[in-house]
Amino acid sequence: MTPTPPGPSTPPAHPYSLEVSGLAYAYPDGHQALYGVDLKVARGERVALLGPNGAGKTTLVLHLNGILGGGLGGVRVGGLPVEKRNLAEIRRRVGIVFQDPDDQLFMPTVREDVAFGPATAGARGPELEARVRKALALVGMEGFADRPPHHLSFGQRRRVAVATVLVMEPEILVLDEPSSNLDPASRRELADILRALDVTVLMVTHDLPYALELCGRAVVLGDGVIVADGPTRELLCDEALMRAHRLELPFGFDPRAVAVPGRAPAGGA
Repeated sequence: MTPTPPGPSTPPAHPYSLEVSGLAYAYPDGHQALYGVDLKVARGERVALLGPNGAGKTTLVLHLNGILGGGLGGVRVGGLPVEKRNLAEIRRRVGIVFQDPDDQLFMPTVREDVAFGPATAGARGPELEARVRKALALVGMEGFADRPPHHLSFGQRRRVAVATVLVMEPEILVLDEPSSNLDPASRRELADILRALDVTVLMVTHDLPYALELCGRAVVLGDGVIVADGPTRELLCDEALMRAHRLELPFGFDPRAVAVPGRAPAGGA
């Protein structure tokens, strides 16, 4: 008897959500922003991208979904090259949450804002409604679907902005200064949401305690290259590194003494 050939199987997920290889970029005015960045982020990892203003963080982020391109090196998202023929899928896989939520919210209601992306991509009817409900539930805003975004608090608008990205089921969630302008309660609520998400996170931030709380790994970008890559607590405790790259901890904050959920303080059990 001839054996039955195996049926088609789903290929294993690519181990890296993000691979940046030798990325160098100069703006048209001649300003060189990146000089050769190499970075790999594993699927499900949460990584903080740190560095002073002008280090190249924004330029790097804008390469992740093809807004910028044409330099040297390359970027892959889930194994897919960031290039013109792949841009529609890349922009679904890489969801960027801007620092100001009002840059992302422009529809009359929260529901319409969250539905905009998948509706533009062709989702309709019950499928669209289910995706909107799920995204709003993930950020704790399911009870606000029919509210105008401008009637919400700043922290609530930021959570809705996150939902407008999560509804596209991205491979990577890129957060630009997610804790900025949040009161302490909103800051904690957003941290709880981000910890619970099953998605790769790249968080661009100057809020070093927030980086320690949410990201086990940090990368420091300085003058267009990665100058440090390692456990967040270790990097924040490296006084010479911090001083050299204009990174300052809040007064009285000692990363060695902070108990982070799921991680012991330095020297702890």
